Amino acid sequence: MSKTVFVAMSGGVDSSAAAFLLLEDGYNVCGITMKLMSGELSGSSAVEDARRAAGLLGIPHYVCDLQSVFQENVIDYFCREYLAGRTPNPCVVCNRKIKFRALFDCARKLGADYMATGHYVRVNYDCMRRRWVLKKGIDSQKDQSYVLYTLQQDTLPYLKFPLGEYRKDEVRSIIKRAGLPFAGKKDSQEICFIPDNDYRRFLLKSVPQAAEPGIIYDIQGKPVGEHRGVANYTIGQRRGLGLALGSPAYVVEIDPVGNTLVVGNREDLMVPGLTARDVNLIALESLLEPYPAQVKIRYASSPAEAVLSPGEEGEIIVRFSQPQKAVTPGQAVVFYEDDLVLGGGIIHRPIR
Repeated sequence: MSKTVFVAMSGGVDSSAAAFLLLEDGYNVCGITMKLMSGELSGSSAVEDARRAAGLLGIPHYVCDLQSVFQENVIDYFCREYLAGRTPNPCVVCNRKIKFRALFDCARKLGADYMATGHYVRVNYDCMRRRWVLKKGIDSQKDQSYVLYTLQQDTLPYLKFPLGEYRKDEVRSIIKRAGLPFAGKKDSQEICFIPDNDYRRFLLKSVPQAAEPGIIYDIQGKPVGEHRGVANYTIGQRRGLGLALGSPAYVVEIDPVGNTLVVGNREDLMVPGLTARDVNLIALESLLEPYPAQVKIRYASSPAEAVLSPGEEGEIIVRFSQPQKAVTPGQAVVFYEDDLVLGGGIIHRPIR
């Protein structure tokens, strides 16, 4: 009998193409969609789009209600991190705790042998390392390995990413070949629970204390202005500071305890390294000695040459070959060896 694959479907191009390719490979395919929010942010259109796509493909479709776990693990986390002066990446946390844990468990209970998504990454077993490994998708413009560094050995054998070997234009051609009517549908860019992409408005509505004003200091400790709540700012921010200092000013430090910001010039943003916590290693079983790697400190950044070293209590210390700009606590830092994902973690602090 053919194996059963549950495809996490949003009704978009990528997840629908993944489902179609798995059908062509002879799998028994089902669609499954997460219900993450209620009320005005219910995501009902995504559920209906996914159901429609599944119907056109002739596959069963299921909905998994994950509202409470999503609220606790993603939305509440998002608000806490900003109030703590950090800049979170909710997609990383959602992939770790919702899509590839809660939804994965739901699919397995419904009879899935595997779960698949439309992410542009590749997974295979490395006989030399004796580990399952994650690799970048071949389309460098669409590669999503940065947000999937949290995948673990107990889950990787049961995951399929059919689009990892394709480029986006090829995927749109696959949708046309499948006879689906939305080959031209645009990719979603915003945070799913903030459809207008105005995270500051969302924070003020969710946690009004995010608007508590405070003092802005320059790098020498001189007061130079007033901010509108530390949750409204991120490291490296230039616009919206309301300062007239005669030269461009950037946020270089956020102190949530003192409710203050520190601003400086562009050079003040450059740092030689960082420490990472909450580390997950994929291609490496452990890190016991210095290890050269390429490191990404944000989704859209180019990898930077660096050396990884073990720190205290599971931390990893990253030292760059060249100083990097705007290392931001709360963001993911991901370690690569060419197209292989070594692992990653959350930036704890820059090393100055």
